Amino acid sequence: MLKERPIKSFVLRQGRLSNAQQDALDKLWGTYGLELTAGILDFSKIFNRKANTIIEIGFGMGTSLAIMAEDNPHQNYIGIEVHRPGVGALLKLVAEKKITNIRVFNADAIEVLAQKIPKNSLTAVYLFFPDPWHKTKHKKRRILQPEFALTIASYLQKGGVFHMATDWQDYAKYMLKTMSAVTKYENLSGVNNYTPRPKYRPLTKFEQRGYDLGHNVWDLIFINKGT
Repeated sequence: MLKERPIKSFVLRQGRLSNAQQDALDKLWGTYGLELTAGILDFSKIFNRKANTIIEIGFGMGTSLAIMAEDNPHQNYIGIEVHRPGVGALLKLVAEKKITNIRVFNADAIEVLAQKIPKNSLTAVYLFFPDPWHKTKHKKRRILQPEFALTIASYLQKGGVFHMATDWQDYAKYMLKTMSAVTKYENLSGVNNYTPRPKYRPLTKFEQRGYDLGHNVWDLIFINKGT
């Protein structure tokens, strides 16, 4: 009997790498890249220090992650992205800004968490603008499902935060309903409330263009109660 394949929350597109992105991958992957090889990570070894560690899942082209890492050098950041052009773009920014507190996976976040991340080790997990899969028949592909929310809680320290953001109102409502039903979390802004964008989440050019067109963005921050 064939084992049922897990539903993927992404489609792996074969985007073309620019010369600059490929060059960044060639030169910097050995320093900043992380692989799905055997063994749980020791954050103090890969960053050469002990510090709070934050993961961003699906960082796109890496602009926000690079800004956050540059603005918060006292914290460690691990970015996870399946699309190589985005990984190359982030590494290019890392080189330009001389950022040292970022490490990167070019892999599926579910596999990274399961194979590489210690339980109860993260200060925060960020999920900014995931694919909304807005068609009804595709909603089962949304990365935020009750099981995924529970999985994230198991990697967060007590008091750690799961911060989500989306520019799709339907997904925002779904996120709020889903997260509110998971008893391991508490909504930072109270029951059934969204959270104003915190200063640490950069306002990207893409997001600003959306605001200029009258679009909204919804942030949700849930705290792991550790129970």
